[in-house]
Formats: sequence, C-alpha cells, structure tokens
Amino acid sequence: MAALCFAAASTSSYAQVSVKIGVVGPLTGSGAAYGKDMENGVRIAIAEANAQKITLGGKVVQFAPEYMDDQGDPRTGVQVAQRLVDENVSAVIGHVNSGTTIPASKIYASAGIPMITPAASNSIITKQGFNTVFSVVPTDAQTAGSAGTYAVTSLKAKRIAIMDDQTAFGQGAAEEFRKAVLAAHGTIVDQQYTSDKAMDFSAQLTHIKSANADLLFFSGLGPQVAGIAKKMKLLGMTTRLMGGGGTVSEDFVQIAGASAEGVEGLDYGLPVSRMPRGPEFESRYKKTFNTNMQVYAPLGYDATWAVIKAMQAANSSNPSDYLPKLRATQYQGVSGPIEFDKTGALKTAATTIYQVRGGKWEIQQTVMSK
Repeated sequence: MAALCFAAASTSSYAQVSVKIGVVGPLTGSGAAYGKDMENGVRIAIAEANAQKITLGGKVVQFAPEYMDDQGDPRTGVQVAQRLVDENVSAVIGHVNSGTTIPASKIYASAGIPMITPAASNSIITKQGFNTVFSVVPTDAQTAGSAGTYAVTSLKAKRIAIMDDQTAFGQGAAEEFRKAVLAAHGTIVDQQYTSDKAMDFSAQLTHIKSANADLLFFSGLGPQVAGIAKKMKLLGMTTRLMGGGGTVSEDFVQIAGASAEGVEGLDYGLPVSRMPRGPEFESRYKKTFNTNMQVYAPLGYDATWAVIKAMQAANSSNPSDYLPKLRATQYQGVSGPIEFDKTGALKTAATTIYQVRGGKWEIQQTVMSK
C-alpha cells in the first residue's frame, strides 16, 4: 500500500501540463519567407525545451506552440491576436511586420500577455508604455540610424535619396535613416514612396535619377529591393543602392541576379559567423529544415528561450508571475546578449552592413548601439 501511495504521489507531482505559446507571422504573402524563418527558429527552441522535460510548479510542462498566419496584414493581425487571447496563451512570439505588431501589441497588453517580437523593428513598438511588450530585434533607430550615419561618414554619399513602401516598417526605418543622415550633415535630395504590393518602380527611379542622387536607401522587403536593383540597371543608373533590414538573404541575390552586385544591405545583429552560437545554430537549422537560414530564425529562437527562462525563474507559466522575471532577463542567446531596457527594447544592439561582391554578401561593418 505504501509503495502504491508513493507511486501515486510521484505520478501526481510530475503530471504533465500544457503551456500554450502563440507564434505569429506572415506564412502567406510577400513576407512568408520571413515568417517561416522566424517560426522555424521557434520550433527548434520548443523542441529543445520539451526534450528537457522542464518542470514548473512541480509539474512537467509541454510547451505547445499555436502557429498563426497574420498574412502581414494589420486587420488580420488583430484578429489573430484576439484569438490567441481567447485561447489563453501564456506568451506570444511575434509578430514579424511592424504594421501588424503595433495594433496586435495593444490586444496582448490589455490581456496582460507578454509579447516578444523577433522581427518588427519600428521604434514605436516598445515606446507605447506597455510593460508586456519586448523586442529581441534592434529598433529602426538603432539599425536604420546606424545606416544613415554610415552612408554619410563611410560611403561619403553627398546626394542621398530615400524610398519606402509606406508600411509601418518602411516608414519607420526611412524616417530614422533620414534623421541620421541630417545629423551627420548629409543632404537628402529626393524622397519617394511606393506600396508593399508594387512591382513597378519606374516613376520613382526616374525621378531619383533626375535628382542626380549618388545613393538610394530603400526601406521595404527584400523582394522589392531586388526589383529596384534590376530596374536601376535597366535605367542605366549609377546610383548606389542600399536596402534596409531584411535585405541580406540568399533569396535577394537569386532574384536580383547580376543586378545584385554592389548592392548594400542591413542585417539585424551580428553576422552569424560572429554570433556566440551562430555557426552551430545555422548548421542545425539547415539539417532540420533542409533549407538555408534567412534573417529571423536566431531571433525567434532567442525570443522563445527568453520566455521559457523567465517562466523557469518564476516557477510559473502565469504571465503575472513571470513577467517581472522576463523584464529582468539576462542571458547569452544565439544572436548575442539578451537584456531589455525599461521599454522592453534590447539594451545593446548590433547592426551589420553587407555588400554583394561576386554574388555573395560580404561584411562591411558592424555597429553597436544602445
């Protein structure tokens, strides 16, 4: 009888419970490659955590991700956010697009559910005053701001043009780039706009060509940067092209073809080769998914572990219990040190500038900012 009681007690104390974690990004549409890349990073982290049989409150937990497609659309993003709240998730990893993250973050904040974005970089996201919002990706002020300074001081650009896709991401990065150029005493000679669905950039590029710009900064998604590079070559433009965050990928080089040569792009964080566990993670990613890693997988992985480690520290998956631990997080992630400032943004962030040479992205400079 005593043995049976002991067995029953042991089974009870280690009964497995499910902890739901929402994972949201565009899995369809023009940003699907970014959303899937981020999701894959989360999948690796969840698999690791479940293999460890982590206990919270004396019970083994099974982390159960709820993967959602927000299509990169703000309205859909809000609907998905409300659905995750209704499903009583303990945390959310996402979203990817700034335009979906900003309205969705308000839904999570009202419900008291922590959200960590591994991709959305608009500086507004962590400046809304919500204590539930966090980011493991550098903000536009840190990334595009560094690029603006680099364009003037390192590239010695004298006549700079800017174009954005009029999304929250595109506009936010373009504005931070513009402010940094002016702060470095550079000159903006033209500013053009398109949409994130556009495929023809002839009118904007013809105007930029007539302004005799020596550098164009485009703030939008990678596939559009590739289209712009091709059109610039057809127009015989000698203007230097720099793409914003998310440009640096193998997909860009493949789409742009010969037009990719000489294009510069920004990437969030350190180069994978210089990340503390970057090469090991990249190898595991390729082996697991049989495809090349893009931009956001390491950040999705780090965001997921930030949440799990906070839950472990609080010995609870209840958001109100682990939120203070999440805010005080300090750990060495794949992408670098994960530590948040009072707004939920990274305390220290890296931006790496690359250039395509011989059909491959080569590191030009890494800038650290706070």
